[in-house]
Amino acid sequence: MSQEYLTIDPQELSTGELHGYLLTAVAPRPIAFASTIDEQGRVNLSPFSFFNVFGSNPPLMIFSPARRVRDNTTKHTLDNVKAVPEVVINIANFPLVEQMSLASTEYPEGVNEFVKAGLPQVPSFLVKPPRVGNAPAAFECVVEQIIETGTEGGAGNLVIARVVKIHLRKKYLNEDGKLDTRKLDLVGRMGGSDYVLANGDALFEIPKPLRTRGIGVDQLPETVRLSKVLTGNELGRLGNIENWPSPEAAAEFLSSHSYLAALDPQDHEAVHRAAQQLLQSGETMAAAKLLAAKS
Repeated sequence: MSQEYLTIDPQELSTGELHGYLLTAVAPRPIAFASTIDEQGRVNLSPFSFFNVFGSNPPLMIFSPARRVRDNTTKHTLDNVKAVPEVVINIANFPLVEQMSLASTEYPEGVNEFVKAGLPQVPSFLVKPPRVGNAPAAFECVVEQIIETGTEGGAGNLVIARVVKIHLRKKYLNEDGKLDTRKLDLVGRMGGSDYVLANGDALFEIPKPLRTRGIGVDQLPETVRLSKVLTGNELGRLGNIENWPSPEAAAEFLSSHSYLAALDPQDHEAVHRAAQQLLQSGETMAAAKLLAAKS
């Protein structure tokens, strides 16, 4: 058995211990701030981080109000969507995160968390549950199906919800009318009491391989593939270029960069560190040309 890993049989852990490992490792998770109503029309609002979007045709979202680990009871949200199969999935961002957390308090049945959390309650267009008036985005949904994955504490209940109406606050749109990631200030759920803010230095871009057909790491020169300097991420970035630079292109690049031309091609560490600096500056083709010239 590897000394580098702690290898665990989930059957040997308590549900609480397993829950902790899963939620800490599988993160950050988006949060469904779900509003529902019961048969008497009483409103409930609660966040769930077992959540994601699972298709756009039809537009489906799935969230899971899992059975409580401590006493195997179900949550009001699950009871509500069984009684009234409609839900509004509100998206919570940083300006709402403390109020969202407060709404997760297990108040008695019938207590309106909109009121407890001080959130504006706005009528929906097509479904009975209201939406959070200041959420950056809200999705009115009809519940298509509920899949119960077990009957013991910790078991999930997959609420499959089809989007029938979307509300987007205009302040979070860009000039093209699209949602702007950097304006949204979204938050994600981590393990324990931790959250993450998806903004600022936490955001970074990676060119999508779908736009091009990268050559792949396997086509890089052996000295580059086996580099003791370049990271896996950096090799992946090099493998995403469409063509490895020709000797002519590499020579032309060096002719205008004398400090790089002076590097000893046998000093792989120095060459790779110089290429690494270029990669970290976003100059992928320059790094590739340097490596092509010196490999």
